[in-house]
Amino acid sequence: MTSIGNSAFEGCTSLTSVTIGNSVTSIGSSAFGSCSGLTSVTIGNSVTSIGNCAFEGCTGLTSVTIPSSVTSIGGRAFSDCSGLTSVTIPNSVTSIGGYAFYCKNLTEVVSLIEEPFKIYGKNSSDRTFTLDVFNNVTLYVPVGTIEKYKATEGWKDFLFIEEGTGSGNTPPEPEQCAKPTISYSNGELTFNCATEGAKCVSTITDADIRTYTSSKVQLGVTYHVSVHATKAGYSNSETATATLCWIDVEPTVTYDTGATAVQSIEARPVLIQTNGQVVSISGAPEGSAIAIYDVAGQLVGSGKATAGTTDISTQLCNGDIAIVKIGSKAVKVVVK
Repeated sequence: MTSIGNSAFEGCTSLTSVTIGNSVTSIGSSAFGSCSGLTSVTIGNSVTSIGNCAFEGCTGLTSVTIPSSVTSIGGRAFSDCSGLTSVTIPNSVTSIGGYAFYCKNLTEVVSLIEEPFKIYGKNSSDRTFTLDVFNNVTLYVPVGTIEKYKATEGWKDFLFIEEGTGSGNTPPEPEQCAKPTISYSNGELTFNCATEGAKCVSTITDADIRTYTSSKVQLGVTYHVSVHATKAGYSNSETATATLCWIDVEPTVTYDTGATAVQSIEARPVLIQTNGQVVSISGAPEGSAIAIYDVAGQLVGSGKATAGTTDISTQLCNGDIAIVKIGSKAVKVVVK
């Protein structure tokens, strides 16, 4: 569902709370009109428009969060929401309709809009706020914008305008995307993020991809992987890292019988990840010995590979280099 249709839940007095998912992009006219039992609304970060009268007459509504994805708020969208005492309008909003916040009990209006645009003032028959709000309630605006508001039709009708965020609070930090996970199977790396709709942005580097002038080249066959998740309205996730390498299953070397005579070595992929002081190894041959050293060559952890993922605790700290040795293969990873 990408939109909530006109009058979809109008008059549903038994509704007490609503969470609008991140797949919804618009809320139709009168979608929740006269839902008098509604006390709180959480609007998803994909909603761009709130229609006319969308929440008009929701007299029990005491809390609503308008996300920074919203660009338009229709006429009477929150009119007669007598339970609302404070409203915060995000910087993303570019239009506000008449009577949009015609709520008699507002005690605070916070506008995060940095370039104020015309709204319906107190002398208009479609005034955005009640006369009492214009005359008695403080409008809080971003630092450095107060003169713009005092010169903009509608906003300038507030008798009390201050720079700040109201109630001594700072704007809430945006929710952070969940840290992605990394897995490898059948020649493909897979990234997953628990935050719905988030995109995973990855970087993969290979130390072997460079130019050589010597007659012999030692191939490490090692890839360093980093990935973070991003989504509009959210802060970027923590970066997840992993090292993907190949280790010889058998030490013997076989030869191609064709004309190219390329050597073929049976190998298997191993994924190495760190999470604090724990080093996780996936894909190593079951039963193979694993040893972890610090840069000084001191053994800091050891174990044997299991069929799934082997977790080995160490005393290494964030930023330390761990040397993970699986059989005869040694790989350097950064502890994070």
